[in-house]
Amino acid sequence: MKQMIFAANWKMNHSPSDASAFMREFLAHFGKHQDRTVIFFPPALTFGAVVNALKDRPDIQLGVQNIYWEDRGAFTGENSASIARSSGAKYVLVGHSERRHVFGETEEETGKKVAAATRAGLTPIVCVGETLAQREAGETEGVVLRQLRAALANVSSADAANVLVAYEPVWAIGTGKTATPADATTVHRAIGAELRKRLDSGSSAVPILYGGSVNRGNAAELLAAPEVDGLLVGGASLDAGGWASIVLT
Repeated sequence: MKQMIFAANWKMNHSPSDASAFMREFLAHFGKHQDRTVIFFPPALTFGAVVNALKDRPDIQLGVQNIYWEDRGAFTGENSASIARSSGAKYVLVGHSERRHVFGETEEETGKKVAAATRAGLTPIVCVGETLAQREAGETEGVVLRQLRAALANVSSADAANVLVAYEPVWAIGTGKTATPADATTVHRAIGAELRKRLDSGSSAVPILYGGSVNRGNAAELLAAPEVDGLLVGGASLDAGGWASIVLT
């Protein structure tokens, strides 16, 4: 039975004190489980508070929401992969739709970030997904696979085998619209086929998560889809009790 992955992207929410209170409540609901992986992506200034709150829970993982692709230098406001790793992060989100569509991150830049993450020992979660216009034009698979190829362009097959992928249709993020399990399965299968071509082994064990208006009401149905290996959740991860109910699905 596959081990599910539950990733909470807090985006620009929860101050350090809010995060400490959240963790107290969440941990009261969520004991240690060996059959699932839970990852938190707090804001950068809240990261230390979450590290401290989880000091007795090494079973729960931490990631950062963004990195810069240079290892060091005069890049005010940015954080490198090595700084993130030394601060306690094991994962990093790369290519999230908000980075692409709000901040103008290009596909070439996602490739640089994936390479920087792997150099530093971080595991990238590569986010891919199409807009509503692209979906309606029948371009979903082409867009998603182009984004995936660009993200993996600068890493070896061995490093590519250690990434995670998250399919997040842009039209479903924060809109209340959710891809059906059948929709998710179709795209996840295309991603899996592309990964099998990309990896030397000819087979892919790379987990593929779904994200986009996931909540307590639809989490179980999405997780039951045969190609879905977990969930990347935004708004529904901000409430401790609600998030606990999702990760215990």
